[in-house]
Amino acid sequence: MLERATRTIKTAGLLLAAYFVLNIALRIALPHSLELDEAEQSFFSQYLLAGYGPQPPFYNWMQYAVVSVTGMSIGALIVPKNILLFLSYLFYGLAGRRALKDEALAAVGMLALITLPQVSYMAQQDLTHTTALLFASALFLYGFFRTLDRPDMASYLLLGLATGIGLISKYNFALMPVVALIAILPDAEWRRRALDWRMLAAITVALVIVLPHAIWLQGNLAFASSDTLVKMAAGSEPAGAVRIGKGLLAFLVAIIAFAALPVVIFAATFRRDFVRALSAGNRWTGMMERMMLASLAGIVLIVLFTGSTTVRERWLDPFLLVLPIYFLAKMQAAGLDLSAGLRRFRPVLPVLMACVLIALGFRVVGAGLIGTYSRPNVPMAGFSREMTRQAKPALVIASDTYIGGNMRLQFPDVPVVIPDFPAPGIPSYAEAKGPVLIVWRGKRTATAADAVMPERFSSALTTADIALQEIGSLSLPYYFGRQGDNFALGYAWVQPGAR
Repeated sequence: MLERATRTIKTAGLLLAAYFVLNIALRIALPHSLELDEAEQSFFSQYLLAGYGPQPPFYNWMQYAVVSVTGMSIGALIVPKNILLFLSYLFYGLAGRRALKDEALAAVGMLALITLPQVSYMAQQDLTHTTALLFASALFLYGFFRTLDRPDMASYLLLGLATGIGLISKYNFALMPVVALIAILPDAEWRRRALDWRMLAAITVALVIVLPHAIWLQGNLAFASSDTLVKMAAGSEPAGAVRIGKGLLAFLVAIIAFAALPVVIFAATFRRDFVRALSAGNRWTGMMERMMLASLAGIVLIVLFTGSTTVRERWLDPFLLVLPIYFLAKMQAAGLDLSAGLRRFRPVLPVLMACVLIALGFRVVGAGLIGTYSRPNVPMAGFSREMTRQAKPALVIASDTYIGGNMRLQFPDVPVVIPDFPAPGIPSYAEAKGPVLIVWRGKRTATAADAVMPERFSSALTTADIALQEIGSLSLPYYFGRQGDNFALGYAWVQPGAR
């Protein structure tokens, strides 16, 4: 039986490996114009910093390390992300093995992560920092469950490692260790795990990992929190019961959007067993229930405190990630024969994988049919060819990280900067050792005669007394687009030393 279960774990791992290889192949086969987060990573990979802005730096550090070794390419952006996602599933399965004490069920739980749209589809579509959060959350669950099950030094060190990585992956991860502590308080044996001297080793590991960014954060707190506050802002909604009601409704909708698909799939495949198991439980299911309830209560307090009317599903990732393991643990605790339900459940998983791959491909190749274009449809390679027919830039100055990251991919050996990054103010044109290409988003209908440089660039040129060599605007059709559907960029060439 154990050998058969082990083969099941290996089969699940091989299936996942093949799935992520297909994801890599699909993304490489699609146009190499970058998604928003991909472009951000492409741009930031030029720099190793303690902080980059509103997001913690773990993913940026990983991406910098990869690009430093391999150079910039679409593969350097896609492969590490898929490895991180694969490891998320793997550590989730290892966490499930601790809670379920059953290798076969742990394998099913590992694959069942595909039922969470935020993990299966959204993470593949664009998200990078959220991918790091998923990895850290899965690693934390494994470290936490292992510490409860077998409290050796390795378990505590793993718990500290996961906590440190989580805290520099996404700031909302900070709730995870808090709710984990709350969840074990009612259990006397598990409560002693938190008071064990080896917890100091875990805390030390976490602090060492977090310290460089924490020092940076101390002097840049307003900058780091600005993006989150904007996303959570209530807009013009007046303070009071109406705003609180909208915030709580948004929170409820986010929970439903996150959990609806796995609930439906588990209910449809396990049928009456799933319903019967709702009233069953053991110490593991009770602990997971307390974790989820405490984390959701924490989010409610944040909504009430900030007056937010926006709650996004991916904000719930670390707190509801445990759902598939929880469902399996509930049915196991009920003492039910799950063989029939598992036979119905297993074929659903590769079907969901195929659906994710098809959806990811169709959103790009079918964009002209649906009339909605994603960022890989933008003809960045065509723009770069047209803008640089006469010369290759020694420096590219872009209007934002999206344009900058795409230019970095097109010209991997050319430095790319944007206003206010890496240093405050407009970059110094005079420092370039050759022609400078300035690129910004243009108007779709603009012609070369209509090209207008953004004021922040033109004023900097005037201040530096540098003359324009060329200014233009390009409007090119989207990849797989309908006739007449174009994307536009404005560009200009300047030569340092030219007056």
